[in-house]
Amino acid sequence: MAQILHQRAKNTHAIRAKIQRSTDSIATLSRRYGINPKTVRKWRSRDTVEDSRMGPKAARSTSLTPLKEAAAVPFRQKDLAASR
Repeated sequence: MAQILHQRAKNTHAIRAKIQRSTDSIATLSRRYGINPKTVRKWRSRDTVEDSRMGPKAARSTSLTPLKEAAAVPFRQKDLAASR
């Protein structure tokens, strides 16, 4: 999966992997990569170099009950087909 970075990103998948493989001290790695020592500790403790998910754990509708949503889907599909 391609990694999307902003202009000033210092923490890439490659750097995270190097942190996880390295035996150097936290302070040394922090200075080498220009990141906070807490960040080095965090990535050392993780098993993967992927970011954690920040969104909701389960998608849910706040406006419709599951029964109403099940009834609305066929109506929307029919409406879409008619507009084409």
